[in-house]
Parts: sequence; C-alpha cells; structure tokens
Amino acid sequence: MTRLRRFGRAAIPALAFAVAAGSSGQPAAAPTPGSNPIIRDRFTADPAPLVCKPTRIESWRVFKIMSEFVDGFELIGKYGLAATFFGSERTGEGAPMYEAARALSGALAKKGFAIITGGAQGIMQAANQGAFEAGGQSVGLNIRLAAKQAFNKYLTDSAWFDHFFVRKVMLTYSSDVYIYFPGGFGTLDEFFEIVTLIQTAKIKRLPIVLYGKEYWTPILELFQKELCDKYATISQNEMDLFKVVDSLDEAYDYIVKNVTC
Repeated sequence: MTRLRRFGRAAIPALAFAVAAGSSGQPAAAPTPGSNPIIRDRFTADPAPLVCKPTRIESWRVFKIMSEFVDGFELIGKYGLAATFFGSERTGEGAPMYEAARALSGALAKKGFAIITGGAQGIMQAANQGAFEAGGQSVGLNIRLAAKQAFNKYLTDSAWFDHFFVRKVMLTYSSDVYIYFPGGFGTLDEFFEIVTLIQTAKIKRLPIVLYGKEYWTPILELFQKELCDKYATISQNEMDLFKVVDSLDEAYDYIVKNVTC
C-alpha cells in the first residue's frame, strides 16, 4: 500500500502486467504502454464496464480499484468536520430545493464544515456553490459516466472515480452528517446504503437529515405501513435513524445540535 501510494497510478500497468504474465514462469520484458498490447489495450482506454457475468475475468482491474481507494482516502483525509449532500442532478438553478441546499451548505461552511458532494450539477452544485460563496471548503467526488457528467464550477478540491462503489465509500467515510434532498434512484440508493450501514453497526450512528417533507413523507409512510407494521421487515426503532426537516433553520439547528464529532 505504501509503494502504491508513492508511485500512484504510474505503478498500475506494471503491477497488472505481472498479474497477466502470472503463472507462465517465463521472464517478461519490462512493459511499456506503447509496445505491449496488454498494457496498451487495458490502460490507454477506460476500463470496460462491469457486467453481471463477464466473459473474461480481468484480474488487473483490482489495481485500478486500489488506486481509486488510495487517491480517495488521501483526498478526504485532508478534511476534518464535514457534511455530505445528496440529491438530484436534475434540480435546476433557482428551484426551491436548489436554493435551500445552497443556503444550508453556506451556513454549515461558515460553521466550519467542509461540504462534500458528488461534484456534478443539481443539488450537488447547489451545495458546492453555497460553500464556495461562503469561503468554505467545497469538495466534489465525481463519477465517469457515458453521459459525461462534468464537474461543477464551485469546487476547491475534487476527484474522479470509475467505480461507483469506491465513490460511495468515500462519500460515506468522509462525513459527520448525511443530508438528503429529493432525488432519483441514485439518491435513494445512497440513502439506503447509509441507513443499512448504521442499522447493521458497520459505521457509527451519525445524523441523517431528509430535507423536504412533501417528498419524503410518502416514502416514510411506506416504510411505516408496509415494512414496519405489515411485514415486520424493519423495527420501529429503526424509523428513528433519520430526521425529516422542512426549513433551513430546522435543518441547521438539528445538525449543529447532533453532530458531536
């Protein structure tokens, strides 16, 4: 790990070549990106998408994943008190939820929180914008997608990821409070991830703030009526793992009161 950290991504092709050469027992010439087809094909282009049942197991991919973990931990290790914002990439500038995220992140940045997001547009941009305008630390952890999800312009620090699961670890590991604005499948996936980690005691309990009662109430009613009352697949005390808020003041006061790190 120390050596990988020292040499960074430059070490990956040589390590992967060793895996590819592997058990042949034959000496191999030193790999170069331009001369060896294994290195050229695998490391001058983006990794092939992960699929449910790949036709070829790419053992070299472990080094790309390791590199992303190293880079991610080194980046977020620079920050102390932090708040992670989640929400829809489709929320436009000037929309009520955009402005609410911008105002809340600005207030938290002034309180000393580093603001961490997925680094793209929508709620992510709103949170970064609020922190940036307040003179705070504004961090974006973006993911490379076929749709070309670009960084927003309000970042003081950033990183790219190819693997969603590595990025999710960084967004989880980095924070002292998780703040969820209305979003789609990605936002709900990240919400369930955090709730499950806390429910199973894989991470310590931290405040989870759900902003916007109109959006969250029907979802929580489903949890209560179906999951808890009807099917008993969650317990009543697990309904207390998150807090629904509907205003800047309510969100800010709850976070400041309950973040004890």
